[in-house]
Amino acid sequence: MTRTRHLLSGLVALVALLLGMASTASAASASPASPADSDAAPVRVMPLGDSITDGFNVPGGYRIDLWQKLVAGGHEVDFVGSQVNGPGNLGDRDHEGHSGWTIAQIDSNITNWLRTYTPDTILLHIGTNDMYGDPGSASARLATLIDRITAQAPDTHLFVSTIVPLTWRDQTVRAFNAAIPGIVQSRADAGKRVHLVEMYSKLTTADLADGVHPNATGYSKMATAWYEALLSVPGSIGADGTPTPALERQPAAARS
Repeated sequence: MTRTRHLLSGLVALVALLLGMASTASAASASPASPADSDAAPVRVMPLGDSITDGFNVPGGYRIDLWQKLVAGGHEVDFVGSQVNGPGNLGDRDHEGHSGWTIAQIDSNITNWLRTYTPDTILLHIGTNDMYGDPGSASARLATLIDRITAQAPDTHLFVSTIVPLTWRDQTVRAFNAAIPGIVQSRADAGKRVHLVEMYSKLTTADLADGVHPNATGYSKMATAWYEALLSVPGSIGADGTPTPALERQPAAARS
């Protein structure tokens, strides 16, 4: 009887051992989780500039149509910035557009914004307000701003736009815009992730609501120009929704 009990105990132990081995083998054969299996973080895009980025006359401005184009194209994006505005059909209302601001004002704040929001891509349209103050040195101030951004955020794609027309200062705007391609190209030649967006030629004065700010049609044209520029640069909004390498950085500490 004692011998039988010992045999039964041995069989039970053997069965338990075999079951444990099978479970371990099954777990070992399963594919380990990989980063690709998890939801990818969206590409952080910072719309940066003055009231035209904010969307004066049309709350949300170009960001409305741009957001819709990005979503329709399957791109996972997150607009970032300290400002918030726009209508309900703008899925993400964050931005860094400041009404009335000049290049120098953006430059004075950009270090903190880059640190806070760590954008992967920046859409920069700035200089309109400089056309009323000291337009002659506006291109030099823009170059300084670009250098500050690329030095602090070298992995960020920076799209620099020529500014849209102004009804009363067209020659001044043309002179400023004429300097931008050379500024951008010299940085790109040095290996910086800086890209030119030709915005001036996409709008006419008929696309302005008040001689300065675009109307709804003008903002829509801006959205198209931004979107086409983003599509032309691999990784700036991800490939088929895949985030850029810059997303490996620490996520933004603060989000609105």
